[in-house]
Amino acid sequence: MQTVKIDLAERSYLVTIGSGLLSDVNSVFEMPGGSTVLIVTNETVAPLYLYKLAASLTGVNVHSLILPDGESFKTSEFWSQIIDKLIAIGGTRDTTIITLGGGVVGDLGGFAAASYMRGINFIQMPTSLLAQVDASVGGKTGFNHPRGKNLIGAFHQPVAVVVDIDTLETLPAREFSAGLSEVVKIAAIRDKEFLTWLEDNGPAIMAREPAALTGMISRSIANKADVVAEDEREAGVRALLNFGHSFGHALETLTHYRTYLHGEAVAIGMMVASRLSELRGLCEAGFSDRLGKLLQSFNLPLELPAAMDPDDIIDTMKLDKKVIAGSTRLILVKSAGHGIIDSTSDISEIAAAIKASQSVT
Repeated sequence: MQTVKIDLAERSYLVTIGSGLLSDVNSVFEMPGGSTVLIVTNETVAPLYLYKLAASLTGVNVHSLILPDGESFKTSEFWSQIIDKLIAIGGTRDTTIITLGGGVVGDLGGFAAASYMRGINFIQMPTSLLAQVDASVGGKTGFNHPRGKNLIGAFHQPVAVVVDIDTLETLPAREFSAGLSEVVKIAAIRDKEFLTWLEDNGPAIMAREPAALTGMISRSIANKADVVAEDEREAGVRALLNFGHSFGHALETLTHYRTYLHGEAVAIGMMVASRLSELRGLCEAGFSDRLGKLLQSFNLPLELPAAMDPDDIIDTMKLDKKVIAGSTRLILVKSAGHGIIDSTSDISEIAAAIKASQSVT
C-alpha cells in the first residue's frame, strides 16, 4: 500500500492506494463498532464490488443504495434519494456514507453527507480512474443544474479515501482513457517531469500494468494534495486544477451530458486552452501539439464538433461557477508544467481558439 496525506489541519485525511483493499477495509481504517453505514453506489459497480465491500465491513450496520449510472443522473432528484434513504434507515450524525463508484456517486454521496443533519462523515472508495486521481480528493461535492455543471454543492472533505487499483481491471477502455485526461491535466499545469514520465510510460499505462498504475495514481494525488492543502476552497491556486474544465463543462452542458464522458470533454477543453495560450503568446509554440499527441495516445478526443457555435460555448461558460466579478477565469499554460490563472483573454481570442479546435467536418 501507498498513502498520501491531504493536510488540512483538523480535516486532514489519508488516501490509501493498493490492491485488494475493498476485501480488507479493516487494514485501512476501523469503523466505530455498532455504527450505521450507507454504501451509495450505482447499478454498474454494485454487481462487481458492493457485496465484497459490505462483507468486509464487520461490526457495523450496513445499508446500501444503488443509483443509475451516468452523468445525466447527477441531479437533485438522486441527491434527494440518498437523503430519503438516510431518513429511512434512521441515520444520525454518527452515520457514515461510503461512496463506491465514480465521480457522480462521489459527488452526490458527498453532498448528501454535507447536507444531511448539517454534515456527517463520508468515505470515498472510487472505482473509476477519473475519480481515483481527481474527483475523490479535495472535498468538492454537488450536482448539476440544467443550466450548468456542478452549480449546486459544497466543500465537504471525506474522512478517508480508499483506492483499490483492482477495480480498474473491470473499467471499460473508454472510461479508463477518460480518467487519464485528469492525469494529463495535473502534469500539464504543475509537474513537467511527470508529463515526460507519462509520455515515456504510455504503453505500460495503457496495458494497465499495476506498478505503472500505482505510481501514476500516487503522483497525481500527491500533486493535487499539495494544491488542496494550500487552497482548500479554490480562492486562488486551486483554480489551476480547472485546466480544460471551463471549455469542457460548456461542452458537456451543451450536449446534455450524453455525448462525452467528463474526461473526454476536459481533454478537448485542454486543447482549446492550450491553443489560446499559444495564440496569446503566453507559452511556446508547439505545446498544444505535444499535449494533443499525448492525449491521442491515450485514445482521447481532441476536437470540438464542427457544427457547434462558438458563441454558444462562450455564453454557456458565462454561467460557469468559475466566473468572478463578471470575468471568466481561465486556466492557461505558460510552459509545460506551469499553469497560470488568466482573466484577461478577450472574447475574440477565446472564439478564435474555439474555432481552431473545431473539426473540419
